[in-house]
Amino acid sequence: MPPSFVHRITKYDPADRDEHGHYTGVEDTVSDHGPVEAAYLAAIAAFAEASDIDRLEIREPAVTGFVHFGVEPPVEGHGLGGLFPPDLTGYHDGAEVSLPVALELVRAMLRDQGAWCRLEVGDVFTVHVGWDQYVYVGSDRPCADAVARTRELGLFPEPLTASPYAAEVDEAEVIEPADEDFWTRVRTALASRQTLLLEETYVRNAASWHRLTPENLDTVRAGLGPRALLTVWPDLTPDVGAVLAALPEEGSVEFVWEAQDGMISSAIVDDTEYQELATQVTDARAACVLPLSLDERHPLLCAVLPDSDGVLRARW
Repeated sequence: MPPSFVHRITKYDPADRDEHGHYTGVEDTVSDHGPVEAAYLAAIAAFAEASDIDRLEIREPAVTGFVHFGVEPPVEGHGLGGLFPPDLTGYHDGAEVSLPVALELVRAMLRDQGAWCRLEVGDVFTVHVGWDQYVYVGSDRPCADAVARTRELGLFPEPLTASPYAAEVDEAEVIEPADEDFWTRVRTALASRQTLLLEETYVRNAASWHRLTPENLDTVRAGLGPRALLTVWPDLTPDVGAVLAALPEEGSVEFVWEAQDGMISSAIVDDTEYQELATQVTDARAACVLPLSLDERHPLLCAVLPDSDGVLRARW
């Protein structure tokens, strides 16, 4: 259950909304990277203090994908530089962070720098950042002092029945846990195919690729990130030229290839980029093409890593 008391916090004066609730004032829809942004963070901190919260859990983390919808351009590192290492270790579903780190995550989201996540403490406290500088804070307490403090900061806290960004159970598309039964099926597939391609999605829009063999399966499995979405595909094709020749005449696809050093990469390309792609993968050892449409993507297996206690808590 979501928290009982939810407030929408914005810099938009309710007096400047029309009869449909649409803002008609002059405030910009991007962060000022200054005092107004600082006021948002101070307001969230006030609600956290009123709720006795000093640590929050990252849920459904994401980074910039193929299409970036933010008002501001994405930045290198998705706005996570200084908070997490370049490989994003520690930025995963279920990771617990201190309130100062959580506030920096909010700052990155307010700036549309590429990273996005829900910040939650079970059904006790939530922080969700929406479009156009809309922030939703939920608590199991009324937080009257925090509401007053938010007004003092020049922002407008408005009570709501629920955050529009609250997670819903039916959002999950994959519900199978990557348990021992899953890994038994992987071993069975490897026994007949000898090699498979594993896509490890550790946050939304970011993945690592592994070529699985009967010999390296346990090693790869031990290095997988927490709560990762695991998708098993047929192995790459060594005839890279044939894969390039079979690219569709139009539209976008995901092209996956293995370099000479064994590194596996992927890129979203369309028909205008095929020539550049062919040059980029000249020395590739193997490749394949995956469709982008969910209706056309048919992996061999798909599951999500459960926590160490065997419970599947990730929401994919």
